[in-house]
Amino acid sequence: SDLSSWVLQWRASGTAPSGPRRAGSGAATPARRVVNPGASAPPRRSPVGNPALMRASWPGSPGATRPRNAVMKAAVLASIAGVAALVSLQRALPFAAPLSNTSKRGLAHPRTSASPTTGLAAGHAASVPGRGTSTGFSTGGSLGLVASCLLCAAGARLLRSAKGCGAGSAGRSLAVQLCAHAAGIKIIGTGSCAPKTCVTNDDLTDILDTNDEWISQRTGIRRRHVLGPDESLESISAEAAKRALEKANIPAEDIGLVILATSTPDDLFGSATEIAAQLGAKNAVAFDMTAACSGFVFAMVTASQFFRSGSVKNAVIIGADCLARWVDWTDRGTCVLFGDGAGAVVIQATKPEDDCLLGFELGSDGTGKCNLGLPSKATPIDLGGGHTGSLGAYGTIGMNGKEVFRFATTRVPEVLSRLMAENNVTNDDIDWLLLHQANRRIMDSAAKRLKLPKDRILCNLDEYGNTSAGSIPLMLDEAVRDGRVKPGQLVACMGFGAGLSWGGMLIRA
Repeated sequence: SDLSSWVLQWRASGTAPSGPRRAGSGAATPARRVVNPGASAPPRRSPVGNPALMRASWPGSPGATRPRNAVMKAAVLASIAGVAALVSLQRALPFAAPLSNTSKRGLAHPRTSASPTTGLAAGHAASVPGRGTSTGFSTGGSLGLVASCLLCAAGARLLRSAKGCGAGSAGRSLAVQLCAHAAGIKIIGTGSCAPKTCVTNDDLTDILDTNDEWISQRTGIRRRHVLGPDESLESISAEAAKRALEKANIPAEDIGLVILATSTPDDLFGSATEIAAQLGAKNAVAFDMTAACSGFVFAMVTASQFFRSGSVKNAVIIGADCLARWVDWTDRGTCVLFGDGAGAVVIQATKPEDDCLLGFELGSDGTGKCNLGLPSKATPIDLGGGHTGSLGAYGTIGMNGKEVFRFATTRVPEVLSRLMAENNVTNDDIDWLLLHQANRRIMDSAAKRLKLPKDRILCNLDEYGNTSAGSIPLMLDEAVRDGRVKPGQLVACMGFGAGLSWGGMLIRA
C-alpha cells in the first residue's frame, strides 16, 4: 500500500536517522536539555501553532529535524490500517465467515453475557447485544488478524523509535489537547447592583395595614430596593456585570458568553443582548434564561457545559429581577416580600482538577406551578370578519405561601444532603450556606437539618428582600467583597421557587 511504501522509504532514506541506540553500543549519548532548578519554570504552551514545540532534534543526526506529528500520524495510520485489514478481509473473501452474534454497531469492544457489572465495565454487559465470541476463525479471519498484527506492530515500532526524539511527548500533548476541551470553571470576579430607592417596612405602613415587627418577624425583611419609573433591569444588570469584569481584570472583548437569568426582562424577547452591547462584549453570544428564583444556579450549570465542550473560555453570568414591578401593592401577603437587584460573576476556563463546580442538581415539578406564578392574561379583541383575537398582558404575582414554605424547607436540605454525600463532603467541610434569599425561617430550617451553625448562613435578606434570580449572586458579591468568603472556601448554594423549580450546587470560591 501507499502507507507501507511511505514507511519503508522513510525508514530507509538517508535523511531519516535511526532511533536512539542502547547504552554501551559505542555511540555518544544524545544531549538532554537540563532545566536549571533555580530558574523559574517556562510557561506551559500548547504545541499547536508553535513550530518550535512541534519539532524536535533527532539523535544521530545533528541539526536534522522532523515534525513530531508526522511520526504520530504514521503510527496512528498504521494501527488503523491494521484494524481495517481485519474487517475488509473478513468481508471481501468468499470463505471468510464473520464472528458469531455480529450486530451492526460498528467496531466496538466485545459485549459478552458476563454477569452484571458496575462502573465503566458496565458498558460491556450483556444488556446491549453486540459482537460475541467465535468458536474459531475462518481463513479470511486469520489472514486479517495477521495483517492487523503486522501493521499495528509497525505503528508500535514507530512510537518506540520516536521516544528518544520527543515524539512520545508530542503524542501525550495531543492527548492532552483532545482532553483539554473538558475544562473546569473558576469564578474570577463578582459584582452587584441595586436601585438607589430603598423602601423600609415603616414606609409601607403609609399604604398598608402592617408594621415593621409583623413583616420582620415572619420574613426577616426590613428594607427592599425598587426600580424607579426611569430605571431598567438592563441598567442594573449591566452595572453589576461591569463591576464583575473590573474585579476579574479582563476586557469585555474576551467574553464569549453572556447569560442573563431573569423572569422580568425589559423586553419580552430578551435583555441579554442589550446588556452585552452595553458591556462592549462584542465577541459574545448572549441570551436570557428563565427559571425564576432558581435562575442563577440554572445559568451557572448551563454555562459550565459550554466550558466542558471547550467552546467558551470566559463568560459573564448575571442573575437579576425586578419583581417589585409585578406585585399587587395592596396585598400585604406578597408585596412586602420582593425587591429589585442584580448580581453577576465572571467565570473562566481552568483545568478539570481545579474545577470550582464540584457538583450540582437541578429539578422541577410542574404540579406545584399553581402555588407561585405570574400568569399572563388575554383581553378579547375584535379582528373583523367575525374573528376574535386577544391582547396579551401580565397580571401580578400570586403565591400560596404555606405550600411554598413547605416545599422549600423540604427540598433544600434534601438536595444539598444528597450533593454532599455524592461528593464526599461533610457538614464540617461546608464553609458557607448560600440559599436563595426568600425567607429567614427557610434558611434557619435548612441549616438545622444540615447540622450547620447559623453563623455559616450568608444572608442579606433584611436589606434587599427577595430579588429572585438576583439574590444568590448579589449576596455572593457582598460576602466576597467584605472578606467573609475567602478563596478556596466551599459554598453550598441552593435556588428554589416558581415552577416549581430548584437547583443546588457546591462551588469552591
